[in-house]
Amino acid sequence: MFQELLTSFDGIEEPRQVGKVDHLLIDVLAITVCAVLAHAETFEDIALYGKHKEKWLRRFLELPNGIPSHDTFRRVFMLVEAERFEASFLAWTRAVFKPPENGSPRQIAVDGKVMRRSFDRRKGNSPLHVVSAFATQSGLTLAQRVVAEKSGEVEALLPLLEGLDLTGALISLDALYAQKTLMTKIREQGADYLIALKKNNKKDHARVVEHFADTTFGKTPESPAVFDAFEERHGRLTRRRAFVSSDPELIAALQEWRNVRQVIAVENITSNTNAHGGGRGETKSDIRYFLTSSSADGLTLAAAVRNHWAIENSLHWVLDVGFREDESRLRDRNAAANLAVIRKIAINLVKADKSQKGSIKGRRKAAGWDNDYMQKIIGF
Repeated sequence: MFQELLTSFDGIEEPRQVGKVDHLLIDVLAITVCAVLAHAETFEDIALYGKHKEKWLRRFLELPNGIPSHDTFRRVFMLVEAERFEASFLAWTRAVFKPPENGSPRQIAVDGKVMRRSFDRRKGNSPLHVVSAFATQSGLTLAQRVVAEKSGEVEALLPLLEGLDLTGALISLDALYAQKTLMTKIREQGADYLIALKKNNKKDHARVVEHFADTTFGKTPESPAVFDAFEERHGRLTRRRAFVSSDPELIAALQEWRNVRQVIAVENITSNTNAHGGGRGETKSDIRYFLTSSSADGLTLAAAVRNHWAIENSLHWVLDVGFREDESRLRDRNAAANLAVIRKIAINLVKADKSQKGSIKGRRKAAGWDNDYMQKIIGF
């Protein structure tokens, strides 16, 4: 697995001046991956890891002039072109993490994340905004795309999906991406879409709300819920219900959405049961709506709606809590974007390893302490 990663790095051009290079680019990148996997957070941490692990690193790296300084690591990550680095990450995930061959449906969740402390007021740079494609079944990140300055997540979507094999996949997105032209592009790439529908599509949202008000909510539903379950956590009792409609009149009214086949309504009814908290007995209801081109059964679609949030819980939360990404003060946009890729590589490597159980945090620590376990994770 690590060999394939190093091979993907071959596509990255050496950004430094020829004749003034003391440390091979491949060595700098490989040390960084291992160091971040082992809990390094800064370039100083990465250089320190390299110094303490030099003997082990020489098993598979040349290191002609020893371990680079933290300034060298910083300079290289500032110079490597972010788009090339993202492309090498995509090449690696496509080479190593193959789609399941058992015919089970694939869901790819797409969402953006802001690296909150990466702003630079002196240069007028806003925080770095990154959009990721995440395989909900495997928990692996498939691709990353940095949102360009003075642009938005929507503009980054198509370049993000461009290199992925989307045939037969279900692409789930929040309402920010709810544009008919984007859904058409997704269908043209052989995938289905599952898109949240909110008031930014005022007329279609009103049509869907009216349909479910007439047929489902506030009365005995004309069709039974495809999913209906209770869950009690943290002093709150939640009932989740999902209804799916393929009513011909409704679908005909929504035909500007390419190949739309079904409409989903998900209702969360929450009651506060905490005896010691405020608002005891208070009940709230929230209804969300979704459009899809998929012909999957209702239970599968209800699960896909909920599985979309795995990108928040299993990627963004891990990046912020486990890798402290939001606390990173790295202000150079290129370096910050490239380190964001390194973190996702580290997460993928840990998740792909099945030789040891435990949390991502615990296994990363073990990899830092135990060279043999690190070698198992990177599969080298």
